[in-house]
Amino acid sequence: MEEILIKALGLIMSLSILVVLHELGHFIPAKLFGVRVEKFYLFFDPWISLFKFKKGDTEYGIGWVPLGGYVKLSGMIDESMDTEQMAQEPQPWEFRTKPAWQRLIIMIGGVTVNVILGILIYSMILFTWGKAYLPANEAKYGVDVSPYMEEIGFKNGDRITAIDNTPLADNITYHDIFLELLLDENIQTLQVDRNGQNLDIEIPDDFEAQILSRKEKNPFAERIPFVADSILPKSTAGKAGIQKGDAFQTVNGQPAEYFSDFVRQVGKHKGEKVTIGLIRDQKLIEVPVEISENGKIGVGNTNAAKFFNFETKTYTFFESIPAGYKEAENTVTNYVRQMRLLFTKEGASQIGGFGTIGNLFPASWNWQRFWGLTAFLSMVLAFMNILPIPALDGGHVMFLIYEMIAGRPPGEKFMEYAQMTGIIILVGLMVFANGNDLWSGISSFFEAK
Repeated sequence: MEEILIKALGLIMSLSILVVLHELGHFIPAKLFGVRVEKFYLFFDPWISLFKFKKGDTEYGIGWVPLGGYVKLSGMIDESMDTEQMAQEPQPWEFRTKPAWQRLIIMIGGVTVNVILGILIYSMILFTWGKAYLPANEAKYGVDVSPYMEEIGFKNGDRITAIDNTPLADNITYHDIFLELLLDENIQTLQVDRNGQNLDIEIPDDFEAQILSRKEKNPFAERIPFVADSILPKSTAGKAGIQKGDAFQTVNGQPAEYFSDFVRQVGKHKGEKVTIGLIRDQKLIEVPVEISENGKIGVGNTNAAKFFNFETKTYTFFESIPAGYKEAENTVTNYVRQMRLLFTKEGASQIGGFGTIGNLFPASWNWQRFWGLTAFLSMVLAFMNILPIPALDGGHVMFLIYEMIAGRPPGEKFMEYAQMTGIIILVGLMVFANGNDLWSGISSFFEAK
């Protein structure tokens, strides 16, 4: 329960920051150009508000439906569908009476803020923490592979050495390799070192479809030895006498030297007593341990930095700005490259709602991870909002550009129908995405049973 609350807190905090700043991107230029802002809301407020107050012409508040936020501008056909106001005589403080170029600046203000925010957060992350990563060439214990990767020829312990016979770059990680496999249809083979033998592994034509349909989000994971670091109080491991520094070797005689192997083995014996082989003071000992119903014994592994030579690139303040811009650019580029996968049956099934986004946040609070996800979501929000869909900022921008070219705006009835169509599309996508989350949760529950 605590883990769920921490994830939910991270999601709500991140979305609140992004939504408030996005709406400020509309609010500030609207005020500068003399447009009356009737409402400024974090989250939506159908029928009731959790909190509200009025200052000047604007009502500020927090809604009870955490699906975004909005500013309501006088004289504009937006999600409020206030057609009554539009039927009245245009007023000088209304959005519709302002020059098209001013309205365009107001409309792109939210996206502009999200882009700047994403770059700024990425820059400050790099300035504060630098960038630590484990090059694939340094993963000396090889990889632990998913079931599908095993099916196509990989084995646990393989070390990937090349892509289509091109040796790996010094800074490429296993996550980078997976992204390339998923996004580049032209990759045909990976070269691996298996116990000193060089082998070619062919990548099937339906690789993307198989990975997506099986929901294997991490087909390559660096193998990490399992050496006890922290022992939870009153845990079954503590009761069995397992100590910090014990190196795990076997579970009921089956190899469990690496953390992933151990997790796999104890998962087969939930609620049972097993014999665990350990190396302590250079001697092999065996201890009986009860496995909990969720497949755990209460031991934390030693930090991976103890086993690998992580690369850490540090940045001065002025170096972090262009580096942050590059991180933001890469985020959008990879996101756009993945968009094509959403138009496949397998890809559509992976579209997730708030449950999926919430699960991106760690179960224990981590500021670096929180800000990294906030920067990522800021760039995604900017990209999604600028899409030319009515009811999104990009839809309004599309109609404004039409007006600037044609010399006249689209008709009000057309705008009403377009806005309603956009709302229906967005609500449909939201229902579909959150429905996927619900179905996935139900499926996982029954699979666990």
